Amino acid sequence: MNSRSIFWKVAYLAIAGGVFMIDQASKAWAVRTLRTGDAVTVISGFLNFAYAENTGVAFSMFDDHGATGRWGLSAVAIIAGVLVLFYFWRTPRTDDRMLGSLALLLAGIVGNVTDRLRLGFVVDFIDVQFGNWHYPTFNVADMAIVCGALLLMIDVFFSKKKEAETRPVGSVPEAE
Repeated sequence: MNSRSIFWKVAYLAIAGGVFMIDQASKAWAVRTLRTGDAVTVISGFLNFAYAENTGVAFSMFDDHGATGRWGLSAVAIIAGVLVLFYFWRTPRTDDRMLGSLALLLAGIVGNVTDRLRLGFVVDFIDVQFGNWHYPTFNVADMAIVCGALLLMIDVFFSKKKEAETRPVGSVPEAE
């Protein structure tokens, strides 16, 4: 790996660090401002900021397991973060979409596991609704994870499509 590749990968990690800092700062604001129970309406009937403590994973699944759940979910998140970081360093510098998706995943994982280790729960505060439809409350780290996962799926889809388009007609794909 040359110094230019290292520079760009460190730049992606710096972006991940920035997303992590935005996540932690927004959660600190939510704790100071919204914990008293007063929701803030941003766009009436669509977007509110309302404090919530999530002891589980996405959509509060597995939220009734106490300290065992806290440490178990933290361990799983740390392992996931290490695997993402490992894959990040193995990804070629030219694969910007993959590097960006992994950086976003890493920022989101670290943001939520930081809360879980420090507080015992994840602070959520972004509340979206549309008419009778109401999405579970989430945070900036969750948005980073979702965006990273979507970019990862797009990358997988387009890399398979590109591979199929560049394969000679009648050839069989190599077994992996």
